Amino acid sequence: MTSLQAVCSSLASIAPLRLAEEWDNVGLLVGDRRASIEKVMTCLTVTPNVVSEALEQQVGLIVTHHPLPFKPMARITSDSVAGEMLLRLVGAKVAVYSAHTAFDSASAGINQRWAERLGLQSVETLVAGNESSVESSRPGTEGSVLLPEGTGLPIEGTGRLGRLPEPESLHSLVSRAASAVKATSPRYVGDPDRKVSKIGLACGSGGSFLPAARRRGCDVLITGEATFHACLEAEAYGIGMGLLGHYWSERFAMENLAEVLESQFPELSIWASSSEHDPLSAIDM
Repeated sequence: MTSLQAVCSSLASIAPLRLAEEWDNVGLLVGDRRASIEKVMTCLTVTPNVVSEALEQQVGLIVTHHPLPFKPMARITSDSVAGEMLLRLVGAKVAVYSAHTAFDSASAGINQRWAERLGLQSVETLVAGNESSVESSRPGTEGSVLLPEGTGLPIEGTGRLGRLPEPESLHSLVSRAASAVKATSPRYVGDPDRKVSKIGLACGSGGSFLPAARRRGCDVLITGEATFHACLEAEAYGIGMGLLGHYWSERFAMENLAEVLESQFPELSIWASSSEHDPLSAIDM
């Protein structure tokens, strides 16, 4: 039997919690560190379907990207969806762990994985440690970014920035990014034929990183989703945007994380939730 604490320690090594945003809720959120576990399931978000799967499969730990609970709860009752899910999990002694923004920014985290999938070179963080910006404000990262290419040192910090080996059309880049994670309804802002080479990356809801992308001279920002006004702002700045969908921009990394944990804990049964899905569907006109 493997202790819950052992898996938590491994997760904290993969995604150091010091990298999390100040407003985030990360680490072990539900559970007894002294407990022994046999099964671990990863997911992007804890939903009623995910909870049912965990209970049916007698999972000991859910590793979710999006925290549950996310914000402080004055009461935990079945009157709310979050409360009911927590009651079910606690009743079945299922632990919950989230690294969230720490995993976004880790040296082997989601944005770094995107940089690798797109074949970017000279990769840096999108928001430099010495920048003061509304969308970054992260403790403990000063001096840990903008590392020389080829040093082999880990890159930690907010978002990623890199260059394509050769310029590529906006349409081609967004299509390639969508195909890499099987995104079903990718969208873009900008001239589809425009050649781009300097790419900004911000997984999830990354529209707030547009000012940073502008400051760093990005031709395009690849993210999951952005508000209508952020899209208008990108158009006004002349910066392209690739919108892959929040789910698709992050879910692949939780599947990868299950594989990483499985290699570290071969005695455990570890998998990515099979019941999780993108809640958004496109109408075929």
